[in-house]
Amino acid sequence: MARTRRKPRTRVVAAVSAVSALGLLVGCSGGGEGTGGGRKDGKVTITMGLYGVMGFKESGLLDKYMEENPDVVVKAEIAGDEQTYYTALQTHLAAGSGLKDIQGIEIGRAKELVDTQQDKFSDLSGVKGTDHFLPWKQSQVTTADDKVIGLGTDIGPMAVCYRKDKFEEAGLPTDRDEVAKLWEGDWAKYVAVGERFKEGVKGDKVAFMDSASGLFNAMIYGGPQQFYDKEGELVYADNPVVKDAWKLASKAATSDLTAKLRQFQPGWDPGLANGTFATAVCPAWMMAHISEKAGEANKGKWDVAKAPKGANWGGSFLGVMENSPVKKEAQELVAWLTAPEQQAFLFQKQSLFPSSRTALESPEVAGAKSEYFNDAPIGEIFGAAAREVPEEQVLGRKDGTIKDIFSQGLTLIESQNKTPDDAWNTTDERIKKAVG
Repeated sequence: MARTRRKPRTRVVAAVSAVSALGLLVGCSGGGEGTGGGRKDGKVTITMGLYGVMGFKESGLLDKYMEENPDVVVKAEIAGDEQTYYTALQTHLAAGSGLKDIQGIEIGRAKELVDTQQDKFSDLSGVKGTDHFLPWKQSQVTTADDKVIGLGTDIGPMAVCYRKDKFEEAGLPTDRDEVAKLWEGDWAKYVAVGERFKEGVKGDKVAFMDSASGLFNAMIYGGPQQFYDKEGELVYADNPVVKDAWKLASKAATSDLTAKLRQFQPGWDPGLANGTFATAVCPAWMMAHISEKAGEANKGKWDVAKAPKGANWGGSFLGVMENSPVKKEAQELVAWLTAPEQQAFLFQKQSLFPSSRTALESPEVAGAKSEYFNDAPIGEIFGAAAREVPEEQVLGRKDGTIKDIFSQGLTLIESQNKTPDDAWNTTDERIKKAVG
């Protein structure tokens, strides 16, 4: 998945050793101007700064590249936590030292780097073989003068993961196509299905959905803009997409439809295993986490249905630093790692959904099914969601921060019995304080 920071973004981060995380901070903090890469004895060394499970090292792709290019040595340092990684990256960008030749970029940081640090990144717009990405993916790292500071890795198209057994108990359809028709085209229908579910499971302590914030995220990330406009001005308070998402998520929170469990926060993992809730809005990268935490006992009980509307939550990029002494070789590596063939491979090995149009059409992706999720055609479902995302999505400098504050605001309704209006006012104050 993505991506992750703050158990994030984009994808759930598997545990990475503390030594690796420390290596990023120590290895990047040297006072020299270099990136650690260079040429010596006929060999080219390329360094990479990554976070979470971006998959390149874990899948063996870096080893494969070195086998195919014996004159190249790739050294990757991985921080388990994206927040720690990004804090260090900001420090090194400001100092102009301690950077790697290639740096990972999380989607929630993309706009800030485009606006404030674009001169530190090399322009990848002219690199050969990079015209295969979904248009909205590359627009997220493209400057006003068409400079591209990164190439896309994974994305997080959304669907709805649901418990077939719980739907059957509630008297609802269980076939994924029939389930998708229940809420087709409108998230309000999804909440309406929740009301039917609640009526059908009277006396049973099973909530329809895990959290109001999951619903909120799904709704806002299906629109062309969320918190900012193209000029970089905050518009969340007047944006109909955000207002409608808040209203519907608040309705779910005040109608006893949620388990009051924020995704990736304490209690959510046991909820997956214990059947505490029947549905969760799930980006593609979340499926690996669900299958792991729900466990073998629930294999086949979970299924996947098309979401009411296409949306994307999460994703990453790889950027090459302008001052890299091996910039050309680093650009070639980034282009290879994000090529359709490698994206399809990472999907098979690491469940990272491709941002490449070409990879989406490959048999390995388009025909993919999930055995754990009742043989759901995940390539077809998530591929369709990816194609429904608006061709341009406006990002803002503090998107990640604002999203988290909205999630906290909805928790005030779910867990502290705040009214939606009071929670909105608190959220608004917190956002203004956090982003100025």
